[in-house]
Amino acid sequence: MADIASDIAAGFLAEHGHMTPEDARLAADVIERLQADGIETVRFSFADQHGVLRGKTMVAGAVASAFKNGITAPSTLLLKDTSHRTVFPVWGTDAGFGTGALVGAGDILLVPDPATYRVLPFSPHSASILCDVVQKDGSAIPFSARTVLKTALDKLTERGLQLTVGLEVEFHIFRIEETRLAHGDAGMPGLPPETSLLAHGYQLLTEGVYDMLEGLMDELRRGCETLGLPIRSMEAEFGPSQLEFTFDPDHPMAHADAMMLFRSMTKQYCRQRGLHGTFMCRPKVDNGAASGWHLHQSVQDLATGDNLFMPAADGTISPTASAWIAGLLEHAAECCLLTTPTVNGYKRYQPYQLAPDRIQWGHDNKGAMIRALFSPHDRASRIENRVAEPAANPYYYFASQILAGLDGLARGLEAPAPVETPYDSGAPELPKSLISAVEAFEAGTLFAGAIGPEFVAYLSRIKRAEWDRYLTTVSEWEQREYFTLF
Repeated sequence: MADIASDIAAGFLAEHGHMTPEDARLAADVIERLQADGIETVRFSFADQHGVLRGKTMVAGAVASAFKNGITAPSTLLLKDTSHRTVFPVWGTDAGFGTGALVGAGDILLVPDPATYRVLPFSPHSASILCDVVQKDGSAIPFSARTVLKTALDKLTERGLQLTVGLEVEFHIFRIEETRLAHGDAGMPGLPPETSLLAHGYQLLTEGVYDMLEGLMDELRRGCETLGLPIRSMEAEFGPSQLEFTFDPDHPMAHADAMMLFRSMTKQYCRQRGLHGTFMCRPKVDNGAASGWHLHQSVQDLATGDNLFMPAADGTISPTASAWIAGLLEHAAECCLLTTPTVNGYKRYQPYQLAPDRIQWGHDNKGAMIRALFSPHDRASRIENRVAEPAANPYYYFASQILAGLDGLARGLEAPAPVETPYDSGAPELPKSLISAVEAFEAGTLFAGAIGPEFVAYLSRIKRAEWDRYLTTVSEWEQREYFTLF
């Protein structure tokens, strides 16, 4: 194993600072485990700008080379909207990133993280390794998903703080009735499948509905356990064929990786069983319900481990919690492009639907955007941000929370008074559409200052392309409203 580690440590990735001696040791350990685990192929994947896993699969014998020199992939993978169309001018000399950068559909480099090695429960002859993304010459790509989160985490560490997050993820699983795989069904994007329900829903947390879903719940739970994901609970959610899985608190990078693996595992498990798993916020199905992604978060002192969100003995909110909440509120509209990145997600922000529609916080109030769950002497004191949709890129989402919260701390902001009637307050409303979120993102200063203006320009261009396609598509509403009237 020492020879393998030495060989990896002498490679291109190590030379450019992307493979430390410890990484090389872990990589050598992975290579030795492949045969013991019966692994034939390894999927090297990275989270793209939309939080979709992309990558290449290699035979077990090629894994050492991947750790040593990385894996090439087309740079256009970073330049696509949700229809998989490339939306930057890559056939000129400047695609918007400087002369010669990310042009000509040339290569980028995937950098495997050996600590993320896992055997895939839905494909036991295969393993998964998550990757960072850099330029082919080894230089950083500042808007790549894992890099953005690492940048935010570094800023948190510089302040002597650490963040702990816990996940509550709602999603739907339907039965596939028609796969829609005729030649005419292809496109960018292709037609979605026709589906039916597994359970009628609107019976929140009832044993009867859980029993109908238990077999599937068990398979997904076991898959989480095999992947090492900190699964905590499985629930029959409110809507028809809607589930919720929750995960124990963990480090933001660990949970961002976990969310990527959980979504991918769920969709692949379902596909193998004639089912369709979707993390789309509000599927267009009769009597459907919207799904949210609730992020629990607390800040600790890096040196002592003390929870800085714990209130005083008299219940007074701590200065750290107050400033963190204030930062999240002040930048909520600007952050929406990262917490709610789809056209569809804004159709969840409706009053009286257990979803937020305004920028505010309250004590244990599920109608508020931020729900405070802290009390004196409670070491689990935390807040829950209910703003996000489950389709969000987890690396971008977590980075938005860190950067907004840190800004509140740096400026000594104080949270406003909590609300008790969130749907009747005078608080500012959340953006009503994706384009409103894009405009708030572009007008803000948080991400341009913390990540860089290139990140703002990059993500704005992609999301404006998505919005423009949405605007030029004739909807069912228009056809019904105007076709016979005029």
